[in-house]
Order: sequence, then C-alpha cells, then structure tokens
Amino acid sequence: MIIGNRDFDTKNRCYVMGILNVTPDSFSDGGSWARPEDAVRHAEEMAADGADIIDVGGESTRPGFTSISAQEEMDRIIPIIEALRGRVGVPISVDTYKSIVAENALRGGACLVNDIWGLKHDPKMAGVIARAGAACCLMHNRENVDYTDFMQDMLRDLDESAGIARNAGISADKIILDPGIGFAKTHEMNLEAIRKLDMLAPAGYPLMLGTSRKSVVGKALGLPVDERLEGSLATAVIGVMNGCSFIRAHDVRATKRAVAMAEAVLHAGG
Repeated sequence: MIIGNRDFDTKNRCYVMGILNVTPDSFSDGGSWARPEDAVRHAEEMAADGADIIDVGGESTRPGFTSISAQEEMDRIIPIIEALRGRVGVPISVDTYKSIVAENALRGGACLVNDIWGLKHDPKMAGVIARAGAACCLMHNRENVDYTDFMQDMLRDLDESAGIARNAGISADKIILDPGIGFAKTHEMNLEAIRKLDMLAPAGYPLMLGTSRKSVVGKALGLPVDERLEGSLATAVIGVMNGCSFIRAHDVRATKRAVAMAEAVLHAGG
C-alpha cells in the first residue's frame, strides 16, 4: 500500500499512526498542542519516536462533542499540515469528515484522509479523495446501536463504505478499514469488536485499530484518561495478533515497542 511516497507492507507489518490533536477540547490531550509551534514540535517528537504516519485532527469527536465550522477546522490544521510537509519525513493524515477540509488538507500536504463516518457523512468526500489519488481510512460509525447481528452488521457497514470508495474511483489498494472503537457501540460491543478483529479480514482491506486512551480502556480498568497506557498497549498487541496493519496511538514510543514485541512473537518460527 502506497501512502504518500512510502510503501507500507500491510500484509506482514503493523505500523503506528501518531495522533496530533490541535483542538482545545480533545478527550485526551485537549489544548496541549493547540499552538502551531507546539503541534509541530510534538509531531517531530512522534516521528523521532517511530511514528509511521502523523494524523492531524482539528475537531474533537469525543462523545457529546460540539461540531465546528469547516473554516475553523481548516484554520486550525492547514497551517500545521503545511509546516509538517517535508519536515517530519513521514506521511501526513488528516482526520476529518468534511470534504472541503479534506480537499484543502490534501492540497496542503496530507496524503491520507481519516474519515470517522466512512464516507457516509459528506457525499463529496469520496470524490475529493479519488481525484487527489490519496489513501483513506474508513471508520465504522452509524447513528444508532440497533444491530441485528453486531459483527456481521459492522462488516456490512464497512463493506458499504468500501463500496462508496471504489465507486468513486478510489483503488482498493488505497483503502484502510477501522472498526470504530468507541463509536455507535456499547462497552460490550467495543470489547467484542477488539476480540473478533479477525472477523473483518474477509473484507480484504488493511485494518486500523484506534483504542488509545479511550473509554473502553477506562471503563474496563476503572481508570481516568491519563492512566490508560497499559490498557491501550494491551489492545494494540491484541490488534497485531489479530492482523491489524495500523495502530492509532497517542503514546508512540511505547506503542511501537509493544507492536514490535507482538510482531516478534507472531513471526517466530517462520
């Protein structure tokens, strides 16, 4: 899989996407990287720690979040994406579900669109990605939790997103799927989705897992957001063992080490 100018061996490796939230109200690190100079410095630190992709987001999508305008989102992220282009040495992703934001981010140097609505929120999004020749990560999400068969319904929902992408002209080798832990799922559903990640393999696309510091970890362990590292690493290892190609994480260095150890075990003995 080619993302930007880098070839990702998604059949045999698992890569880490570093999270760069430039929002004042992110659930985990709101306000920490809101100043452009702080955001750029943190991105450089994540790249030095081994991040394979930097994912830049300008709008919090935590439960109960307040949506912002496309212009405000662009004002937050475009200068940072432009500053990072060619500076961190790894591909830049934009975390948005708005096509106008994605279009300007791709023009500014991003090469992957991470859409929490799996191309189902903005009908123009798939075309924007296709015309740019960019990669995309399509996350599972829906308006309700009215599932008939949770895992099968999630697989069908993700297949619909992939179908939207393919119909718009996005090639199959530019598509990543994400089960959307923490979105339109109960706590038990989140745990089940992590445990049964291999059930999503028939879709045929690389998988991204994003559990870092999320409430699924906090609720399982009874811990606040700043004490969820070990739980996040445990889910990352489970992701590797179940075939994930990408792990989205705040704590890049620790996650890289956990992923490397899991890969060593997974590949032992040929």
